[in-house]
Amino acid sequence: MTKTRAMLDRELTDINELILRIGSLVDAAIEHSMQALAQRDVDLARKVSADDAGVNALRFEIEEACLALIARQQPAASDLRAALAAFSIVTDLERMGDHAAGIARTVLHMGDEPLLKPLIDLPRMAEICREMLRLALQAYIQRDVEKAVLIIAMDDSVDALYTQIFREILSFMVEDPRTTSRGLYLMFAAHNLERIGDRVTNIVERILFMTSGELRELNPKVSKAVADLLE
Repeated sequence: MTKTRAMLDRELTDINELILRIGSLVDAAIEHSMQALAQRDVDLARKVSADDAGVNALRFEIEEACLALIARQQPAASDLRAALAAFSIVTDLERMGDHAAGIARTVLHMGDEPLLKPLIDLPRMAEICREMLRLALQAYIQRDVEKAVLIIAMDDSVDALYTQIFREILSFMVEDPRTTSRGLYLMFAAHNLERIGDRVTNIVERILFMTSGELRELNPKVSKAVADLLE
């Protein structure tokens, strides 16, 4: 192995480790934001919101590392795709952190209002999103296309739960308009989780690009099920 090749591999490994680090932070943010919602824990919600700055900073560090690698090493073929994929993936990870922080901020806005209904489907939705994220990170590091493709079906489950939650909360609001504000809080939380699922699917697209060179949109919807409901 040449010195140049060894340096390139080292820089790619460093980027991978940073990707795993930001992924871990985002996973924790999703978990803690849902805990804050379920327990109405304002202090934990504030922490999730404040910790998002660390996710943002790490995103910029990873982007700078990708750009530096491309400038210094001038990689070609699969190495270049790996650097470009990492640059794109970290953006989606940072946005997932924003969505988790959005759930936390919802807790802060709710004040003393009680939850409209017990949290049953929302925690399940969050857990699937976290499973998707962890699987996507594994597939990215291992360059495992088969593992990555499994995530697409999991996103369908997230979408189905989102539609179910939307219908249920909408029925509460129609039946008693006084529940509207409490219903909207839960809808907003569900929407953030649905967007996290879509962001993980974007990562799958980048894994496929990295391994095959093919750019293909796997998730061309924008909350289609909910849009159908509103027609």
